[in-house]
Amino acid sequence: MPTRFRYSQWDGTQDIPALDADDVLQSLSDDLLSFGDLQQALRNMMQRGVRMPNGDRTDGMRDLLQRLRQQRRQQLERFDLSSVFDDIQRQLDEILDLERDTLDDRLDDVGPRPEPQQPTDQQDQSAPPEGGSSREAGEAGDSDAGQQSGQQQASPLTEDEMERLKEALRQRLERKQEQIDRLPEDAAGQVKELQEYEFEDDEARQKYEELLEQLKQSMMNRFFQDMSQMMSDMSPEDMEQMREMMRDLNEMLERQRRGEDPRFDEFMDKWGDMFGDDPPQSLDELVEQMQRQAAQMQNLMSSLPGDMRQQLGDMMQQLMGEMGMEQELAQLAQNLESLYPMRDLLNQYPFRGQEEIDLQAAMSLMGDMQQLDELERALERVQYGGNIDDIDPDQLEELMGEEAREILEQLKQLLELLEEAGYLEKKGNAWELTPRGNRRIGEKALAEIYANLKRQNFGKHNVPETGRYGDRADDTKLYEFGDPFHLNLKETISNAILRTAPEGGPQVPVNLTPDDFEVFRSETLTQTATVVMLDLSWSMALRGSFQAAKKVAMALNNLIRMQYPRDSLYLIGFSAYARELKADQLPYVRWDETVLGTNMHHALLIAQQLLAKHKVGTRQIIMITDGEPTAHLEQGRSYFAYPPSPITIRETLKEVRHCTKKDIVINVFMLDRSYYLKEFVDRVARINGGRVFYSQPDELGEYVLHDFVTHRRKTLTRS
Repeated sequence: MPTRFRYSQWDGTQDIPALDADDVLQSLSDDLLSFGDLQQALRNMMQRGVRMPNGDRTDGMRDLLQRLRQQRRQQLERFDLSSVFDDIQRQLDEILDLERDTLDDRLDDVGPRPEPQQPTDQQDQSAPPEGGSSREAGEAGDSDAGQQSGQQQASPLTEDEMERLKEALRQRLERKQEQIDRLPEDAAGQVKELQEYEFEDDEARQKYEELLEQLKQSMMNRFFQDMSQMMSDMSPEDMEQMREMMRDLNEMLERQRRGEDPRFDEFMDKWGDMFGDDPPQSLDELVEQMQRQAAQMQNLMSSLPGDMRQQLGDMMQQLMGEMGMEQELAQLAQNLESLYPMRDLLNQYPFRGQEEIDLQAAMSLMGDMQQLDELERALERVQYGGNIDDIDPDQLEELMGEEAREILEQLKQLLELLEEAGYLEKKGNAWELTPRGNRRIGEKALAEIYANLKRQNFGKHNVPETGRYGDRADDTKLYEFGDPFHLNLKETISNAILRTAPEGGPQVPVNLTPDDFEVFRSETLTQTATVVMLDLSWSMALRGSFQAAKKVAMALNNLIRMQYPRDSLYLIGFSAYARELKADQLPYVRWDETVLGTNMHHALLIAQQLLAKHKVGTRQIIMITDGEPTAHLEQGRSYFAYPPSPITIRETLKEVRHCTKKDIVINVFMLDRSYYLKEFVDRVARINGGRVFYSQPDELGEYVLHDFVTHRRKTLTRS
């Protein structure tokens, strides 16, 4: 039956395997082997997350940053910041419409102006002198229109006096109409002119006062987070206290700027009630709050179109002057910028959406955008080596949701897992790989190579050889005289039963003869001293071979340590010069970027010195390279030439001959197939008798380990 897979939507009940320390280390090791820098490998892991055995990948800092930027992009594409003035203008239009309607209604109540009549002599004599009508109009304007009906008069007004009062009232209402019609077109100009205007409509006056309160609160939000709510219904005495607090605040900052004691506690004892239920506990905290608020207003101004920016600035300037705080607030802004520049908090946001927003909501939106900017900087710092604990999980959850917090907590667990497993340890401010972690990387590399060998069905091709001593193998054979008596009792008894069993079946007792004995085969494990010569020239990294070569060296070291403890392994890295490497240095080995040369000559000299310590057993050199020799050692100095000079080739082949005379086998694993390179390694093979393997980087491990195991193990017992 064919295999069927059923997919369903994620509902939270599916089982997700927890992170394992070995999986985390495996994800880390590729970058470590590539770059030789554990801190960079850790940064890359925090950026990208961890790749799981099933191929999935956990989210990393890069994913959090992408989500944050997408969220900010959605905000920019949602709101229309220019609608801030649309809202103010809409409120002003509503106020003016109410006032115009009231003026029209009252003009209708006064009635139309009477038709002019021909004056009589009596009318001429009783008419007021020129200018008297304006005086009377002013007197009438000072009296309320309600006096016509509701107030007791000493004596009834004559018809002429009534007409004169109506005319004065009519003139006053018409002047107000003209005043409203002459208002500037911009919102800031209208707000300013209406401050000198006496409203006829009570609702219009109330709405205008509410608008002014909103603007004042927004202005106070420029510096103070919790003080703007105190601005409504403030008495002149309260306003004077506010100005006094501002003066004391500026004096405190001036003392701080001069290096004196700012006397913060004294200031808060006097004015702490003005800073809400959770007042700042230090001057730095107070200044930080004020700078954040100031940056929000500045960002709002910067993000508005140019004409609206000017209008809002004029409006704020006008309100500060009305409150008598223009000088104090200007000095406060100067002190804050001098002590604590807020350049990191400033930004200009290109909003391009359609949704309308009022001034208060716009200020709140600027605060959200500011927090997104700060969170983005914190995430970027962690990406490039910062401390992950610097990210506030509560702020992250507030801005980006619960899932973002879970990602952060999972990333924090990565280092904890590696430390608890004993793979990493903290030394000072840096993490270091422990010996256990080093071994584990080698084990993983070895297991990976063996897995590939199994898939490719490589055989061991043991070479039969007669002998008496060695280690027991897993397969068996009939005993022959001289074989080690590693008796397989089960097979021996089975042989006797099968030989003596009659047709009716096996019987007891069982009689054994020499022909029934079956023994385990034996193998000899020759003691081998191996030198791995690892090419560290820049071309290895350029062609993608460096990581594979390091992985092979670590796997081979792990194989010898676990399965062939009597063997010896030495590591040599070579580029312009050669140097011996220790096994625990392998993860941190990097290719040489600043020098040129592939100095096989120097590496062969060091290899012979190391192998000279071993007088018995097999001695061999495994050279992993992707290029021909381009440098040689002469009087302690490296001489580089490309194309390779005849001197370099001659000196290198001379050391190959010296190795051959000392029975040191050189096996070359070549990661390039150029004509000149093949010609050189063929000459090495002809001189030394070793083998040459042409391999791709991803196949290098299988070639090296298969050859090493195959040629060091020989069968002793005969078939």
